[in-house]
Amino acid sequence: MLNKNMRKKGWIKIVEAFISILLVTGVLLVVIQKGYIGKEDISEAVYENQISVLREIELDSTMRQEILNSTLPVSSENIPNDIKEKVNSRMPDYLECEIRICAMNEICAMQTYIDQEVYAQSVAVTATLETYDPRQLKLFCWVR
Repeated sequence: MLNKNMRKKGWIKIVEAFISILLVTGVLLVVIQKGYIGKEDISEAVYENQISVLREIELDSTMRQEILNSTLPVSSENIPNDIKEKVNSRMPDYLECEIRICAMNEICAMQTYIDQEVYAQSVAVTATLETYDPRQLKLFCWVR
């Protein structure tokens, strides 16, 4: 009798172990499928690139003057060519970017909705020796 009860307990332990392995495997498959594991986080690199480009534009006196002389709001189509070229040459190929120039007291948002992760940085361009008309230059980037 004792031997038969021990066999039942042994089979119950085997079934419990099998079910626990199935549960753990199921959870791992769901996590991997959702992309929580192995997904590379590029946000830090994108933000560093954006800040670098925006600082270069901010410190260039010609580009500053173009930003301050522009009629607001300025969308990507109307951005001065040298600013567009600077952004396009410095940002990685896997990113697509939109540039906006807005007044400092306005919300500077993208013109179109992008259904993915968008990285945004802005810089204030306030004045030159001749002009004081604060503006914000905002750069939106997303993965193509």
